[in-house]
Amino acid sequence: MEPCLWSRRRRTPRAKRTFTSQNRAAFLFLAPSVAGTVVFTLIPFGAVIAEAFTGMADGTFAGLENFILVVHNAAFRLAAKNTLRFMAVCIPLLMAVSLWTAVLVKAAADRSGVFKTTMLLPMAVPVASVVCLWKVVFHPQGLLNQLLGNTDGAGIDFMRQKSAFLVLVFTYIWKNNGYDMVLWLAGLDGISGELYEAAQVDGAGAWQKFRYITAPGLRGTASLVALLSVINSFKVFREAYLIAGDYPHDSIYMLQHLFNNWFVSLDIQKMSAASVLLETAVLFGVLLWRWRRAGHD
Repeated sequence: MEPCLWSRRRRTPRAKRTFTSQNRAAFLFLAPSVAGTVVFTLIPFGAVIAEAFTGMADGTFAGLENFILVVHNAAFRLAAKNTLRFMAVCIPLLMAVSLWTAVLVKAAADRSGVFKTTMLLPMAVPVASVVCLWKVVFHPQGLLNQLLGNTDGAGIDFMRQKSAFLVLVFTYIWKNNGYDMVLWLAGLDGISGELYEAAQVDGAGAWQKFRYITAPGLRGTASLVALLSVINSFKVFREAYLIAGDYPHDSIYMLQHLFNNWFVSLDIQKMSAASVLLETAVLFGVLLWRWRRAGHD
């Protein structure tokens, strides 16, 4: 037994040296990413928080003054209301439409490749091209007005009325439907076909199969789709900005418009305070979602 113990003791320092060298190499490989995260994410994030509590005139500590100004700002309240309304309408609608599309594509197995390609085409279209298309369609003398019979030169300016909100909703769903459809299809492929065969033998209908097999099997996918849909909802600003400019109709004036206008006018403190409020709201929503999900699990 003694030689074995001696040989074991002899290997320990070498193993420690190897482990230390591996750690050193791992840290060297991670260093660029860590440095980039610190410089371009953590430091700016800390600077934004600091600016949110800094006075606009003298640069001293202002407490909650900037937050009070932001909350009482009419443009901020309008933008926050529109952003929440847009997310409340678009995210459930997109999830339902994309799930319905995924189920149809799954059912048409022989032509699924063609349908997938067709649904994913909007993602490949550049934003500028989409904007040109919408301007042709929704212009006062555009295609939609011609279809409605408004050919006397006094057509409806859809982007300067409340209908602009519906145009933005349609744009968001049209652009993101294919992406979410692929996620739903991945979830559907993970459900065993034997469950559907057993349900068919038991005489279950299409709705019963969806309720008791498909819906529970897609619970994890639904959480992912919802999260990515929230993220993509903030990207619709590009279309709204290119179509309607800095100050669009009140129905599509989003938080991104507000931040852009404050940035142009160098209202850094108000923009920072609004960013902190938005980040706090998002963090609270994520924690609430995780708490509810943990309760269901």
